[in-house]
Amino acid sequence: MPPPLKRTFDQESVDRAVQENDLDQIGIRPPLGPYAKELWKRRSFIQVLAVSKAEAENQNTYLGQVWALFSPIINASVYVLIFGFLLKVGREGIENTIAFIVVGVFMFRFFERSVMAGAHSLNKNMNLVRSVHFPRAVLPIAGVLAELTVLGPAILVMCAISYLSGFLPIAGKVTIDWYWLLLPVAVFLLWMFSTGCAFMVARWVAMTPDLDNLLPHFMRILMYASGVIFSVDRYLGQFSWGWVMEYQPVAVYLYLVRSCLLNEPAYQPDGFMWLLGVVWAVLFSVVGFLIFWGGEERYGRD
Repeated sequence: MPPPLKRTFDQESVDRAVQENDLDQIGIRPPLGPYAKELWKRRSFIQVLAVSKAEAENQNTYLGQVWALFSPIINASVYVLIFGFLLKVGREGIENTIAFIVVGVFMFRFFERSVMAGAHSLNKNMNLVRSVHFPRAVLPIAGVLAELTVLGPAILVMCAISYLSGFLPIAGKVTIDWYWLLLPVAVFLLWMFSTGCAFMVARWVAMTPDLDNLLPHFMRILMYASGVIFSVDRYLGQFSWGWVMEYQPVAVYLYLVRSCLLNEPAYQPDGFMWLLGVVWAVLFSVVGFLIFWGGEERYGRD
């Protein structure tokens, strides 16, 4: 019986086969342009993945998706009771403490959960990362988009609580005016910024998993440094570095949302703050995407 024939391929034939069949080499980082185009082609998958993540969040509980509304309400109630009424933190210079804290808690919770979703986007989907070829940026984008899906109904509850709190004798009035129309713009900018942060932490946690244990502590510090339960300029403005806290991204977005909904004299619509909001959103989303893309070939291999 004659030995089987061995076929040999020269480099020219291999290159021709690659071009004819539009093949890509695996295990390397794709160029930025084709990577972005491939990501755009996956937009339908991103949407489906985000919705499925949002629906699966509380599917094993009796109340189901209602917890997406109850959780921020309970958190805000605790902060209002402890800091707003018992300790009276932030009441100086704030006419409606209830609405002030509720808006801060709802918006910061969205940012915090978005960052944590980005941090877990690769590790919790490692089987998918190792078995299917697709742009890994799909995962952090879908994680933040899932939180945005949950935020939609929560915003309605936040607006209702803020408006109704104005009828209490201990709180200032909250009127519905045209500034409320700017709320979707502020939320969109916050979503862009949160997505950029999710890209960053996804890359860093993939490289150093121990950072996942430090993130909750960092987020707690950031919550107090961003004026979630008290006015930043009131308490930190007296320090020479107070402006850093006032103009850091999370504090800026809290300012924008409060300026849209509330009638607080210290949180009036400000063109400079809107400009900062746009700058932070574009800067973090672009830089975050580049940082994540820089480690594309390493995800699932380290």
